[in-house]
Parts: sequence; C-alpha cells; structure tokens
Amino acid sequence: MSQNLSRSLRYSKEPVRSKGGVVAAQNQKAADIGAEVLRGGGNAIDAAVATAFSLAVLEPWMSGIGGGGFMLVWDAKKQKGHVVDFGMVSAAGLDPADYPLAEGVGGDLFGWPLVVEDRNILGYPSIAVPGQPEGMRLALESFGSRSWQQSLGPAIELAREGMEADWFLSTVVASAAKDLGRFPASRGVFLPDGLPPAADWGGATTRLKNDALLASLQRLSTAGARDYYEGELATKLVRDLQAGGSKIAAADLAGYRARLAEPLRYAYGDKTLMLPPGLTAGPSLRDALEAAGPKLDRAGLSPQSFVAYAEGLTAAYEKRLAGMGDSDNGKSCTTHLCVIDGEGNMVALTQTLLSLFGSRVMLPESGVLMNNGIMWFDPRPGRPNSLGAAKRPLSNMLPSLAVDGDKPWLAIGASGGRRIMPAVMQLLSFLIDYRMPLDAAFHQPRIDASIPGQPFCDPLLDAATRAAVKARFPQAGEKRRDPFPLAYACPSAVMIEPDGNRIGMTEIAQPWAGMAGA
Repeated sequence: MSQNLSRSLRYSKEPVRSKGGVVAAQNQKAADIGAEVLRGGGNAIDAAVATAFSLAVLEPWMSGIGGGGFMLVWDAKKQKGHVVDFGMVSAAGLDPADYPLAEGVGGDLFGWPLVVEDRNILGYPSIAVPGQPEGMRLALESFGSRSWQQSLGPAIELAREGMEADWFLSTVVASAAKDLGRFPASRGVFLPDGLPPAADWGGATTRLKNDALLASLQRLSTAGARDYYEGELATKLVRDLQAGGSKIAAADLAGYRARLAEPLRYAYGDKTLMLPPGLTAGPSLRDALEAAGPKLDRAGLSPQSFVAYAEGLTAAYEKRLAGMGDSDNGKSCTTHLCVIDGEGNMVALTQTLLSLFGSRVMLPESGVLMNNGIMWFDPRPGRPNSLGAAKRPLSNMLPSLAVDGDKPWLAIGASGGRRIMPAVMQLLSFLIDYRMPLDAAFHQPRIDASIPGQPFCDPLLDAATRAAVKARFPQAGEKRRDPFPLAYACPSAVMIEPDGNRIGMTEIAQPWAGMAGA
C-alpha cells in the first residue's frame, strides 16, 4: 500500500515568466528581494548578491557570511562567462595530527573514517576560513552596478525583523537541536527556552532574532567587505574562533581573497555549457555527459535513457572518487539561486555552510553561524583530497550556465551534496536532448546515481524505467521526492524562451523555494 500511496502523491509548481528578468531561489522571500532589485534598475549580479545576503538571514542553516561558494556570471555586453571562486580554505596553522582517526565510519555527510570527537565535523576544529563576504565584494565590483550598502540593505532589514518560525524552520532546527544545544550562542538563538521553536497556530508570529548578526551586517555594510577579513569584524571573529580552539588566525582572514577564473567550456548538443573548473563537480559533469550522451534514446526519453544516465553518472563518480577523493554519501545543506535580467546577464550562484547549520557554532560576538568546511577533506593522509594546511577542498558545487552560440540561454544549479550533479545532468539532458520546456523538465521524475552502482528511482517513473534500471543495477532502489528530508537535489534554473520571456523554476517538492519576476 505504501508504494501505491507514494506514487499517488504528486507535487506541482507553476513557473514564473517576465520580460524584465526572473530570480529563482530556495526561499520565496529572497527571490522577491532579488526581483525588486531588478525592477529598481539593478542587473542580474546586483540581484544575486542581494538575494545571497538575504538567504544568509532567511535560511542560516544553509548558507551565510560564515560560508563560501562559487558563482558563474554571464556578461551580456562582453558575451563572456566568468567564475567567481569564493570557496573555503583551511587555516595555515592546521595540523592534520589534530584529527586522529578512530575505529568506525564518521557521521554526517561523508563516508570518511571516524575522527576522534568528530573534530572534522562538529565544533571549532571543523571551521574553515569563510569566503562569502569577499566573494560578494568581488562579484559586485567586477560585474554589478549597485553599491555595497544597497546590496546589504534587505538582509539588514530581515535581520532586524527576525526569522519567522514557520513549519520548515521548526523542522530543520529540531533535526539539529542536539548539536546546536552544545554551543551557547547557537542555543540562545535557535532553541529559545531550550526547545525548538514551534509556530503558534492561533496567535502572533513567532520570530527568532539574532541581534549580534544584525550588528555584524550593519558593520559590514558601513565598513565594507574587507572589514570581515582585516577590520573590527575580523578582530571579533578571530577572538571568538581562537577562544573556542580554532586554528584560524588573523593572518588567515587578512590573506583570504576570492578569485576570478575562466569557466570550463563544454559543447553539448547545440549548446555550450560553462561549468566551474577545478575542485568542483564541473569536470565530473562533463565526464557524465560524455559517457551517457552516446547511449541516449534519440527517439524520446525512455528506459534506455535513464539507464544511460545511471551508467554515465556511475562512470563519472568512479573517476571522481579515484582521482579527486570525494566520498560524500549523504545530504548537505547548501543553497542555490539563479538570476537572469532583461539585458541577458545571467548568474548561477551556489553558497554553503556544508552541513546543516555548518559546524553548529555561532560565534558569540558576531552572531555568525560558521561552516564546517574541514569535513570536505579526507582525514586519511596521502590522498588527493587529504586534510592539510592552507588548502582548498574538493566540493560538489555545480553552478552552471549554457549559451546558444553567443546568446544567453540558461542558468542552473542545485543544492544537495553529491546529488547535485545527477540532478543538473538530467535537467540539462531533458532540456537539450529532449527539448522539454523548463517547467516540464522540473516536473519530470528523475533518478539519483550519486553512489556508484546503487542508483535509486522516483516511484513516479514508469514501471518499465524502474525495471530497466534495476536490471542493469541490481542494488537499485526507490525513494520518494518529498520536501523533507530531501532524497534528491533541490535544483533551480532560469532560462530565456524563444519568445524572449525569461522563465524561472525551482524544485517542485520544496515549498520554501520560489521564483519572482521583475
């Protein structure tokens, strides 16, 4: 009976269209803020930065100024793509010997061997040098048209108002309550009265306020992004970090710089993909498409196509795990947003704290919830992604752009750890190989093949497809596409349709995610 129930439950979402531009984000309020920036004359980069800072307040368990990420930008005037790399870096003073191995397998997102006291996962030793404020500075100065103060304004107002304790906030806080309770500042904000907040069904809206974060955002707005790394904010951050046992020093913050890079360009079908290079999922996506593409059923999306997706992803992950060291077997708490404006500028931006609530540490003086980026590293020595000092880790982030000749077409990406690449890969194939409209592609049931040899299918896929995947991969299973916990990635995308309309879509099973038109 449960199988029948799972197949009868279907989610649906209407797309948003606008000639003036569209923002798609994992929080509807944040998307609305980005669209307001577009309506006010800002470009896609301005809207993306304002949306990103707003997300730091609206869904702090996913991302924020204590994290990092990657942004892909299409400059419509120059007809050129760019990568803004604001990934996290380990401290120069980090000593791998401080993370001794124990018997067993570690918890949380990755299948690494267990580290004593979960030092690479939880608490101050798990924190890496954040890049988000510096990345937003570089993006805005390089491609934006609005001021830094304007970009932070909406986030400051949201912080002043406080987070609404709706059903989703209550759910995510409850899921991490045990670890949040270990750290006084985290406990004080997220666990009022010692318990997860609950919506008042018949009374006033319950709100969680973080006055220290509000003060930090105000300081960041007036003093500029580098204050986070070299000024008054940096002093507060380092004081708190070192008091808690982190090896991050003032020199680590002062030396941090986001960087511009060339995207990895890859011709697929009649489009050119622009992907993040290096230690991201960009090279692996190219490998998966190259392996799956020749095996697709060109007559139409069929069981053969989904077997090809599973085979292509399996081959790409086997290569990735052998040569790059990534071993994520679970969920991650990242956020993704996409923007396209009326001029054709596009942004795909992924930012993260890594785990749900990152390290679970909120720094007392600044109110900043910090990442646990050290968990990205393999704690075993002598491997491509082994833990080390002043080092960038391998990540699964995959903000991507696609152009049609020299014309902007699509910005896409997702959150969800290793499940990001399977989602983006299939959506690209639905759009390019099978010419689906964007909303139809997002409603199309998918598979996930992020664990080599163990794919799973959405029960809403037809019986023939599920049987074909099972025949090819005997360990294949089925998982529902539900709001929480998410078994699949949470994608979002914006695209230009043939009539010039900009269209946006977000994950249909995620009610918090939304789109807004300018």
